[in-house]
Formats: sequence, C-alpha cells, structure tokens
Amino acid sequence: MKIPVDKPVLVTSALPYVNGECHIGHLRTYVPADIYVRMLRKMGYDVRFISGSDTHGTPIVLSAEAQGITPEKVVEKYHEHFRQVFKALNVNFDYYGQTDSESNHRRTEAIVKKLIEKDYVYKRVTKQAFCDTCGRFLPDRYVEGKCPHCGDIARGDECDQGCGKHLEPGEIIEPKCKICGNAAVFKDQEQFFFKLSTFADFLSSYLDNLGGTLNARNYAREWVKKELRDWCITRNLEWGVKFPGRNDLVVYVWVDAPIGYISFTEELLKGMEGADKDWRKYWKDDKAVIVHFIGTDIIYHHCIFWPAMLKGAEYSLPDAVVASGMVKINGGTFSKSRGNVIWTKEFLERFHPDTLRYYLVSQSSHTKELNFSWDSFYLRVNNELVGVLGNLVHRVLTFAHKNFAEVPEGNIDEEVFAAIEKRRDDAISAVEEYEFKKLVDAVMSLADFGNRYFQRAEPWHLINKGEKGRESCGIVVKNALQILKAVCILLEPVMPEKMSEVWRQLGMESDVHSAKLDELMVPIESGQALGKPKMLFKRIET
Repeated sequence: MKIPVDKPVLVTSALPYVNGECHIGHLRTYVPADIYVRMLRKMGYDVRFISGSDTHGTPIVLSAEAQGITPEKVVEKYHEHFRQVFKALNVNFDYYGQTDSESNHRRTEAIVKKLIEKDYVYKRVTKQAFCDTCGRFLPDRYVEGKCPHCGDIARGDECDQGCGKHLEPGEIIEPKCKICGNAAVFKDQEQFFFKLSTFADFLSSYLDNLGGTLNARNYAREWVKKELRDWCITRNLEWGVKFPGRNDLVVYVWVDAPIGYISFTEELLKGMEGADKDWRKYWKDDKAVIVHFIGTDIIYHHCIFWPAMLKGAEYSLPDAVVASGMVKINGGTFSKSRGNVIWTKEFLERFHPDTLRYYLVSQSSHTKELNFSWDSFYLRVNNELVGVLGNLVHRVLTFAHKNFAEVPEGNIDEEVFAAIEKRRDDAISAVEEYEFKKLVDAVMSLADFGNRYFQRAEPWHLINKGEKGRESCGIVVKNALQILKAVCILLEPVMPEKMSEVWRQLGMESDVHSAKLDELMVPIESGQALGKPKMLFKRIET
C-alpha cells in the first residue's frame, strides 16, 4: 500500500500475551513491523510505532494460580521479560504499554458505554460451563472439550487444535474443567452481546478497501460471507476491565486488548514534548494512516470484531492489516509441553540478534509459513551473511584501509549509481507490498553486485602500476565504498547493529539509523578517514 507522504502513520504490533516467556514464533510479527517502521522513516514518513502487553483473560489467571502468585505479579514478570527481549532485538517501540493500565481501563469503559448508548449491546442468558467439583463457572480457558464444527479438541472460546473457529460460551461439546479434570455442566448465566450481525454490509465494504496483505482480507471475507453471529463480550472473571454497571463481569479480553492501541497512542503523545499531543488525529479524525501487524491466528479479531467495534463507537478505522504466516520448527508446530520450542532469550545467548532478524524475513515470504530449522539458519548465515555480505565488507574495507586509509578521490560510475537506484526502487516496492524477503533479496543482490564489481576491476593489480594505476585504483575503491554505503542504508532496517558497525568503519560521522534513502545517491565524501576494519560475521559450525 502506497501511503501519502504528508500523512502521519501509526504502526502497531499485535500485543504479546504475557503468561509466559517469548519464543521465536512470537517474533514473526514484531521484527517485520520494526523493519517496516525503519524503512518508512528512511522514506521520509512521520511514523509512530506502538505495542504493549496483553494482560487480561483466563490464561493469566491460570498462570497465577499455578505459580501461587497474583495475576498482577504474573503480568509484571512477563511484561518486563518481553520489554527486555524487544530491547535485545532492537525492536524499538515509541511506546510499549500494557492493557491493565488506568488509561486502557478508562478508554475501554468509554467505548463499551458508547456501544451500549448506540444500542449495539444487549443482555442475554447463555449456557455457561460450571464445575460442580470446583464450585464455580468456568471461563474460556478453564474449559476443554470438542469443537462443534470439526470435532477436534478445543478450548472454551476457540478451536485452537482444529478448524480455528471462534466459539461462543455454551457451544463446546463434552466440556471438562481444566483445573480438576472432571466433567462440567452447562448452567444459565447472564452475559452481554455485541450486535456483530448488524455490521455485515459495513464489513463487506470495508474489506474491499482494506490495505495490507491478501491473506488477511480473504480470510475475513470468507467469514463475512457466512452468517455473522453476535459476539459475547463479557466473561465471569475478577481479573480484567469491569463491564459498566456490573461487578460480577469483565469485558472479554478481545474487547480491551485492541483498545490498547488507542490508549497507548494517548499515553505516547501525552509523554512527548513539542509534539502534537492530540491522539484524535489517529483515532477520531481520520488524519493518519493506521497499519496493524498481526499473526494469521488473529485475523478474525482484527478484521471483523475490531473494525465493527470501532465503527459502532465512532472511531477511525485501520487502513491496513498485515498478517504474517505462522512459524514451525523442523516441520512441527510449536509445543511447549513437547519441548518443540526455541526460547528467544536462549537463542540470543548464542547468536547475534541481527542474524535472527535477518533469518526471520529472508527465509520465506511474509505471508507464508516459516519452517525454522538449524540447518537453514546455518546456511543463511554462512552462505549469505558471511559469504556475500561479510565478504564484501571485509575485502573492500581491508584493502581501502591498508592502501588509502581514507576515501580516495574520484567520481562514482553511472553503472554503480544505476545499480543502487534499481535496488532502492526494488526495496521501496517490497515495503509497499509488505514483502520483506524481497527487500532483503534486493539489498543482497546489491552486495553481490559489489563483490563482482570489485573482483572484475582487480584493484590489487592497479595499485602496483604507478601513479596513474593508483589513481584508477582509488576510483574503484571509492565506487566500492559507495556500494557499501548504500548497502548500509538499505539493510539497516533489517540489521541495525551490524550496519551501524559498517557505517562507522566507512568513517561516516552521521547516524545510519536516521539516514534517509535520499542519501543513497549522494557520493561518499573523499578524504574522510576510514575506520579500522573488523570482521562482520563468523561462520557457524553445525
């Protein structure tokens, strides 16, 4: 999606659920979103990047009970864990909040009251699973049974093992209590419903114009074509945002979680000096572009529930939803209980964060499934980061530093500028298509061009051919350094730390993180001292 340059952009990442540690499957959303934000800024856009911890719902309560602590303590522990993981990976949010904040409670209550006021919410008696052994009603994640649609094992609100369909209270077959394992029974319980069914025509039109990835639009369209059912937006829990006027009910986590996007925007702007502090330009006045980065497992919530709720409460609508493919390990699904999981913290203890960022976007198209394997990771690092990129950086900078110590005199060849310009255009197209593999491929093809250019010119022979030979050699070196400068700018969004290292070795005094794409065609300055070359990557032994 091409964005008007004069419009501010708000990019959000789906909120990580903080009932456990971060594994690499989580990162398929956050790393591409960070790359997208960095590229937009290089293209001259005014961008805000937000996310936060999803802190409510039954799994938090279950985790708290298992650990013998309060839900607040669980949230505090894993909220900080995710903050540290994102920091280590250089996923740089402008604001990272959490949904149990006072501002999110306040904004959620305001939106729910607005929906009630506009007659989009009504009361209905439903069948709720009740455990006689435990003596209580069972919220979604306390219940397990069979999916009424496909027959697979499902949890209370979703067929997570089978067809993936959302389940309303009372739909699950043969319910069992997950706490004690005994059979549950259904009893009448008063709940509140959102009139989702009345938004079918709106959603059909909205999806026709929604930007982002095709998988998000197509998946949502299939649901809208079917009969949309009204959506239960309350749960019998103590932990969460209280439903207005009721002390025995909280709003469903999928109501208050996306509202975090709004409250985090409020909190961000409130804390910024000299900025336009009015969050309404993003969420009320349609003066900004809103882009959501999510996983495919929550398309339904972001393309159906969320826009309908925003429409009903009279808020601005998201302009694009970018849905990533899921992550598997060696062909198998992530499973903590079976040990088929790679924890991000442990991964980063062994490997540089930029290698993981690179792998996550280079291994497959953003919307396709990513099958992680150690062999494919080693190949990416050894063949591409060491063999192509690292080789270019090492041979050019070592030769330039040894023979000139500074950027030599000379003009940049038209061939070099043309190669850089083509990769710049390819990179911009890739970002507008949300295809980050294409972005990486474009930059790595420029690095490959640089290696071929340097090899073909044979500057090591020119340097020994007198004054004219040295002059010709200097021109080759300057052109090779120009290619390196371009690679740094274009690859910084993917590998911010490593490209910062190369930038310093090039002797650049500016900050590569703030370097715009306009600088790609600006010749590197002759006479600037080159930094001491250092090896960029080491081969990984299997």
